Amino acid sequence: MARTKAVLGSGSRLSDHLAIAYLTLNCPLGRVREILKELGLQSQRRRDLPAEMVLFYVLALCLYRTVAYEEVLRIVVEGLRTVYGDEISSVVPTKGAISRARARLGPLPLEKIYAEQMRVTGRQDKPGAFYKGLRVMAIDGSTLDVADEKANAQHYGYPGSSRGSSAYPQLRFAALAECATHVMVGAQMAACKVSEQALARDVLQHADSSMLVLADRGFVGYALWILAGEQGCKRLFRVRNNQVLPVIRELSDGSYISEIYQDQKTRRRAAKGLTDGVERVRVVEYEITNEDGILTTYRLVTDLMDEAEAPAQELAFLYHRRWRVEMALDELKVHMNESMTLRSKTPALVRQEFYALIFVHGAIRKLMADAADTTTYAAEELSFSAAFRVIRRRLPGSVAFSPS
Repeated sequence: MARTKAVLGSGSRLSDHLAIAYLTLNCPLGRVREILKELGLQSQRRRDLPAEMVLFYVLALCLYRTVAYEEVLRIVVEGLRTVYGDEISSVVPTKGAISRARARLGPLPLEKIYAEQMRVTGRQDKPGAFYKGLRVMAIDGSTLDVADEKANAQHYGYPGSSRGSSAYPQLRFAALAECATHVMVGAQMAACKVSEQALARDVLQHADSSMLVLADRGFVGYALWILAGEQGCKRLFRVRNNQVLPVIRELSDGSYISEIYQDQKTRRRAAKGLTDGVERVRVVEYEITNEDGILTTYRLVTDLMDEAEAPAQELAFLYHRRWRVEMALDELKVHMNESMTLRSKTPALVRQEFYALIFVHGAIRKLMADAADTTTYAAEELSFSAAFRVIRRRLPGSVAFSPS
């Protein structure tokens, strides 16, 4: 991915966009207090750690993965001085008090903030954001290691390994990512034994008719294909090379019309003219030779049926935009999480930390998109790691926690 300098346009710096708007744009204090009240979690009495302060603290933990809890709290206190005044500068709770405050807050406020505030933002005039008026999205999933505590191990489980069990328990998650901005929406998490396909059923509830959803072979299946279609989105899914796809009618661009079936029994019935459990699709097949000379065959199925409107060659190029979601996962797991385990020692706090992490990733990506919108650059041309460092460097002295 191309890297650019932090200076954008005439005197407009990326750091200015990121530092000034970081939390107020995505997580306004007024809305945080409303959500806490709705959930019955607002502070009932004056505490050293008010609930809204704890929520911002959990977000800040995602920026300072290797920094001690108490030091991160000092950074948050510095930012919240404009809200609470100088009296909070003396707040120095113990590590145990911080953990209890996080437990009181729980995961629900972070889940609600993420679901409510994280939205796709790519503009139609930016390269790769849309295809034929449809927003290009991709669904994918991954895993994160969690702290090796008894409660986490019992709840999330250990992944399988050729040499026994893994060193750490893991959670599994899936999300819809906007290919142009890498913002992930509709994220769902569960124990590592839960499949990505199972998580995808909930994730796809966030797709709609404005989208074209890309998916790889891990999400192949009649049920998920139908579910995505019921949401109104258009689909471009890769399927296995050995999947039965009879040629019903060849098209002028080399693609062809075929059918997918609910199961083998349905396929046999379809041969007799019965169409229950049968979905008509268009198939695009092509081959790619990589730099090592290895030939790979791709088979895509889509409900973009008109070869004149959506030529096969364009769809082949478009499918490889799906790798943008792989980049988003790398940003989340490597650049932000620094390839570490999640810190939290209980399942509820792991869930809280996960939604904070994916929210902060999306907030940074949205602000990068806003910065790119003032230039001729696309958001994907900007450096996520540079933006992440800018946010972390400037957060303590910024006005990010202003109540306005």
